[in-house]
Amino acid sequence: MSFQDIFKSAFLENITNVSILDMVISLVLAFGIGMFIFLVYKKTFTGVMYSSSFGVTLVAMTMISTLVILAVTSNVVLSLGMVGALSIVRFRTAVKEPLDLAFLFWAMGAGIVLAAGMIPLAVFGSVSIGIILLLFTNKKSYYNPYIVVLRCEGHDREAEAVEYLRSQVKQCVVRSKTVQKEAIELQIDIRMKGDHTEFINRLSGMQGVCSAVLVSYNGEYMG
Repeated sequence: MSFQDIFKSAFLENITNVSILDMVISLVLAFGIGMFIFLVYKKTFTGVMYSSSFGVTLVAMTMISTLVILAVTSNVVLSLGMVGALSIVRFRTAVKEPLDLAFLFWAMGAGIVLAAGMIPLAVFGSVSIGIILLLFTNKKSYYNPYIVVLRCEGHDREAEAVEYLRSQVKQCVVRSKTVQKEAIELQIDIRMKGDHTEFINRLSGMQGVCSAVLVSYNGEYMG
């Protein structure tokens, strides 16, 4: 047994399976694509509370996917063990926006394609997806959705207030109605004709109207 046989290790022999140049190129490209995904996410975000940590997660997800696929493609035995290890991982963080799920799959898919050596597909596909998201997500509808919370003293005043509101907006749909002894509260989904909100001032000044609140929302109603 020679001196080299004493320090011979299967673990150290696997170091040469992936070259240093391949690792550097893959991780640098993964970082660049991840930053592009992050910028597109930041540009197209339409939610209520922006989370900067989710944007950083997109960059990390792209690089981690590249790292894992590089390891899997370099060793068949390792790929089987990686499948078993990842099968026990459970992610319990709730995705608040449906579009966030698309960004997560985009980051993982770009990392996988990049590590597989399909660099043109990863770059061209990411640019195409980014352009599509920028075009469709930033497209604003002409009639903005709003909710009017209206509080009236009785049925007659309610009918007068709703009738006036219908004459001032493009669309008016009652979503919920709460009746109490002293007042009636309505939540009305409206589509305004423009950006003018003077009708809320006149509505709140009508006789029998206790209050009128105008709230912007994303168009999705949960009741």
